[in-house]
Amino acid sequence: MCENKFAEEKFRELDGFIEKVGASEGNLIEILHKAQDLFGYLPKEVQLYVSRSLGISAAKVNGVVTFYSYFTEIPKGKHVISVCMGTACFVRGASDILVALEKKLGIKTGQTTKDGKFTIDSLRCVGACGLAPVVIADGKVHGRVEVDDLDNILVELESGVR
Repeated sequence: MCENKFAEEKFRELDGFIEKVGASEGNLIEILHKAQDLFGYLPKEVQLYVSRSLGISAAKVNGVVTFYSYFTEIPKGKHVISVCMGTACFVRGASDILVALEKKLGIKTGQTTKDGKFTIDSLRCVGACGLAPVVIADGKVHGRVEVDDLDNILVELESGVR
């Protein structure tokens, strides 16, 4: 059923969740959210498991996974840093922040560092236009970010200080 890299307990927990919410196609998105929370991403193996559990096609599950930008088929780093690229953030320098972050980490948007520590993402709009430009690091919102703030954000992430 699963390879070594996927713990049986995660599949058991997913089974319990599916049983709780109901094994129906109407709960697919909620189940995929739970699966991604458990596994960190949605590889083909997990997608197939969900499709079998719900009795729907793997193509339908993959269609949902690839349609919604929240879901990912690629493992993310331990720390995910997202830069808002909405209009207000863009106008206030978000592209400069994104370029500087890519340079500091040696990766492009959508990639993860080789050591698995950091992933860079960009977002459309996070609804915090008054704080533009916005960077979200492991769920913590940083407002009015300047390029010079990036080192402190990275140190904060690595030290676990919130």
